[in-house]
Amino acid sequence: MKTIISNNIKTAFVALAMLGITSSCDVTDLQPADIIPDAEAFADANRVNAAVLGIYESAQRGFYLGAVQRGYPFGAASIQQGDMRGEDMYNDQLFYEITYINGQNPQTANNNGQWIALYRMINRANIVIENLPIAQSKGAITAAVMNQFMGEALYLRALAHHELVLYFARPYSDNPSSMGIPYRTFAINDVSKVGAGEAVGRGTVQEVYTQLLADLDQAETLLNSSTNPFRAQKGAAIGLKARVKLHMKDWAGVLAEYDKIKGIYAVTANPLAPFRGGTSTDNIFSFENTANSNPGVNGALANMYGNPNLGSRGLVKISPLIWRASFWHPEDTRRSLRGAADGFVSQGPLGMFTNKYIDNVTFSDKSIVMRFSEVVLAAAEANARLGNLAPAVTLLNSVRSRALPATVASFTVGSFANANALIDAIIQETRIEFLAEGRRFPNIHRLAGEGRMPGIPPKATSRSITGIAFYTGTGPIPTDHSLPYASNLFIWPIPLEEILNNNTAPLTQNPGY
Repeated sequence: MKTIISNNIKTAFVALAMLGITSSCDVTDLQPADIIPDAEAFADANRVNAAVLGIYESAQRGFYLGAVQRGYPFGAASIQQGDMRGEDMYNDQLFYEITYINGQNPQTANNNGQWIALYRMINRANIVIENLPIAQSKGAITAAVMNQFMGEALYLRALAHHELVLYFARPYSDNPSSMGIPYRTFAINDVSKVGAGEAVGRGTVQEVYTQLLADLDQAETLLNSSTNPFRAQKGAAIGLKARVKLHMKDWAGVLAEYDKIKGIYAVTANPLAPFRGGTSTDNIFSFENTANSNPGVNGALANMYGNPNLGSRGLVKISPLIWRASFWHPEDTRRSLRGAADGFVSQGPLGMFTNKYIDNVTFSDKSIVMRFSEVVLAAAEANARLGNLAPAVTLLNSVRSRALPATVASFTVGSFANANALIDAIIQETRIEFLAEGRRFPNIHRLAGEGRMPGIPPKATSRSITGIAFYTGTGPIPTDHSLPYASNLFIWPIPLEEILNNNTAPLTQNPGY
């Protein structure tokens, strides 16, 4: 089957081959998209599995300006976007300058690349969702296999939509009735269906979150209980629900999800363990990269975040603002320097670089989406919000104390003046634990929405941190690039192409763009 797709977003709608190959030309031009018919793509068990793996590949390698292998929507590029919107990682070169200084507009390539890549991923998931029952009815797969694959596709569809609503819509914690993003629940695998796809409007943030939870609830019932972090399973759906409910301020809901998996996963005694080797008790879900399948040089975590003295590009380094923060204990092993033994941080003359990602040759570092430590700290915050201070402190210590020597006392309830001080400590611990994992802006998003933060905090001024003295000394750190929550720039604009090329029902642009 051959179709002609006339613009960027229509290309994002169309399957672009669960098993086929697309043209490498610019997607804004007219281009043919060679698509294997669904009847063939889902004809036997191996092809069905390949179709499911195609969703993972679209998430792992993505699509950017007419090419794959850039790190969208769940590789280095997307993780850097989450970090560059916050203050804990520092922009050292021009690569993410626009994001770091809040200079985006409706034609910014990085933001648009994330939007397009996520909707392409969603469409692949929808194609799988619609064809699995047909494949099962024809005997290509068993009912058990269909359920597992259906759960994976639903989970991945929800994961993608949640990324979109975090960056392109106002927080649920502010106003659930504000404009959301289009939640696409049917496949666009033929040009005749593009009109229906265009007609899916933005709806409200509440409607997005309602559908997110519906997808994840269904996924949870279908998925198996394996702890393989590289294929979605029951724990992944539960963990993502805990994240979603944290954004909704559903504190009891967060604790309910935590209770389901607290006996299955565990925080690792060595905080570096989740980043070394294939699996760990802390790793709930990750996208796997190998020497033969990875996002490429511009999508590799080690290449973008690593120390240039070690052969990496060093586009992003740790900000001296968090390195010198009073809440980060100087004996914390998450400050350990790479040397004769492995460590969390690689020090160079230009500053401190994360050493969480180390393979800048074959680019095999996994892209971690969900760790159990995140669910633990979410449960700690939920308990603190509900006034359950003792269990909140216990959960906080389970993450913090394993990174500190025995000579450093654990927190007690008496360590904090009140519940708000404890909540602040949990949020600070989250900043330390997930440094260089892209989680900072999602937390700024929800906390600014509820009024706990005024917006994006001041950052170290772009390209001003020129030496290690900014980390080891006591002199002033130049700052800039703060952004009040009320600014239109707090959320990204809908891509201009999305609006201009929607012939039937153009989406409403975010105010101020």
